[in-house]
Amino acid sequence: MSAAAFGTSGALAKSLLESGWTPGAAVVARIGGAALVLAVPALLGLRGRWHLLRRHAGVMTAYGLVAMAACQLFYFTAVTTLSVGVALLLEYLGPVLVVGWMWLRHGLRPRRFTLAGIVLSLAGLVLVLDVTGGLRVDPVGVLWGLGAAVGLAVYFILSAHETSGLPPIVMAAGGMVVATAALALAGIVGLTPMSWSTADVQLAGATVPWFVPLGLLAVVAAALAYALGIAGTRRLGSTVAAFVGLSEVLFAVLFAWLLIGELPMPVQLLGGVLIVGGVVAVRYDELRRPRFPAVDMSAGERA
Repeated sequence: MSAAAFGTSGALAKSLLESGWTPGAAVVARIGGAALVLAVPALLGLRGRWHLLRRHAGVMTAYGLVAMAACQLFYFTAVTTLSVGVALLLEYLGPVLVVGWMWLRHGLRPRRFTLAGIVLSLAGLVLVLDVTGGLRVDPVGVLWGLGAAVGLAVYFILSAHETSGLPPIVMAAGGMVVATAALALAGIVGLTPMSWSTADVQLAGATVPWFVPLGLLAVVAAALAYALGIAGTRRLGSTVAAFVGLSEVLFAVLFAWLLIGELPMPVQLLGGVLIVGGVVAVRYDELRRPRFPAVDMSAGERA
């Protein structure tokens, strides 16, 4: 359900972008609206433990600036010149970047299945871009999509960061507040163009008011998606949840077809299958990584 909720974001955002909204305005509206929706649950989860906000302020700030604001802004900008499916498939190279980071930063050399996953993902990228075919893909859009992949990699890295005592929903809401403030400031000083329109938009073959996709972006594609993701991850664990989360790509393509009549070309679908297969191989290798049980020591040995 979380993957399906996240998968609606590209199609909903594109309906706004095509009616005159800029990516920056769409991201601010989505994250700011979601922050309002999650405010009460976050305060209830915090239960007055304000020292946790001070202790983890750095992580929440990086989470909001890079994993939320930059990642979504880059993705929304990419869908202005690329199809939703292509932009999302580029973004989903993020897990491959995580492998490189873990190797460089922590010395975790990738093993056989991880290397196979990287090869599959890169081969899929070539097909998505249709390098050898006649399909023209905007190179600037590709760069924005790869920037979103970096943001997604930072999301995975920071989500795994040890934040003892801080409820996940508080971290999500705190990151949204930081992201909204940063993007609003960027818009005020002119770094990020901010413009919107109250014109009706085309969605699912019908003409609807602008606030319909905007409300769905904030409530479904952000607040509900994060809340369901937290609940699911707590029950499944991060590894199994990551496998389930890969279905976002399929949901995104499905919703792009249903809501805005957009479907990738066959060669791009094949590339998408290879990219998803590569990510699955990387995650499978993580699942097979040996776990060393804790040694039960006596009190004297511990001393």
